[in-house]
Amino acid sequence: MGLNQGFWDGRRVLVTGHTGFKGAWLCLLLEHLNAEVTGVGLEPPQGGAYRSFLPWERVDSHIADLRDPEGTAAIVEAARPEVVIHMAAQALEPVGFADPILTYSTNVMSTVNLLAALANRPEVQSMVVVTSDKVYENTELGRPFREDDPLGGTGPYSGSKACVEYVVKAFRKDPTKALGPRIATARAGNVIGGGDHSQQRLLPDVFRALDAGRVVELRNPKAVRPWQFVLNPLYGYLLLAERLYSAPETAPVAVNFGPHVEDSVPVGQLVDMTLAEIGRGTWVDVGESFPEAVLLRLDSSVAEQALGWSPIVGIETAVRWTAEFHAAKAGGPDRRAVALGQITSYLERCSHD
Repeated sequence: MGLNQGFWDGRRVLVTGHTGFKGAWLCLLLEHLNAEVTGVGLEPPQGGAYRSFLPWERVDSHIADLRDPEGTAAIVEAARPEVVIHMAAQALEPVGFADPILTYSTNVMSTVNLLAALANRPEVQSMVVVTSDKVYENTELGRPFREDDPLGGTGPYSGSKACVEYVVKAFRKDPTKALGPRIATARAGNVIGGGDHSQQRLLPDVFRALDAGRVVELRNPKAVRPWQFVLNPLYGYLLLAERLYSAPETAPVAVNFGPHVEDSVPVGQLVDMTLAEIGRGTWVDVGESFPEAVLLRLDSSVAEQALGWSPIVGIETAVRWTAEFHAAKAGGPDRRAVALGQITSYLERCSHD
């Protein structure tokens, strides 16, 4: 079971957060599949994936804030999407602690506004709402989290994403909204790949330090996270969207997308692998700056059994491809070509899996 590439040919897809790291990669993947994409997101950062992938060929881009309900409704009305992938979010834990109002208003109310705009629109046949691997109440159980584990959150970012899960559940059960079984949430592990330009995120911080000739500073090198290449969960989102469209009664309502167990490694080990791939650099432990879980892993059995998904690209290839992208010429066609090459290679691996 794999992606039906013909399903996406000419399909009208709304991608929120399209100017962000994962959103830009998803748009490039959808372009490769000949989908008709409407993107809505904030102004893209200089040096990030969205600008690196210029020129866009099949993306109708809208720079807008989903916290505006009227503007959100107008974009939905014009786009008339058949499939929606909702990824727009304030996605950084440090920012969550520094600005909880921004984090909750962005993550929760943007989702509410979008769901309200999509309700009772018969053309909308499938919607995937991306939350986080951090939605679970993390009591350091020592085992991977499953979809039926209690939701919680230890800070504004994780708490807001847990709230989004409950918002989706309420809309799914609301008989007046007619979304029903065609909406599901996706909980992905920590994603790496080329074009992530976020502040206070591990590998972007590593590359910035190396480019500036500085020692890499790590705040929690022993923390274990479910690292995976960006295309792994994006492929899963599309598989889930397909299932919601074609057979909603058999589609799971919440799905983890995480790496193989051996790829959930400590922060320090991932940085060591990256520095070895690049051939230079050192790091130092500067201590925690805000509370973080020590262990976080995901059980992806539902994705594997229900959707036929697996994390095709392992951590070693993920690090190599991320470093390859960083080494390409910034802001020019080289990075788009590198990313398209990685997408082609990824889809070939999926077809042979």
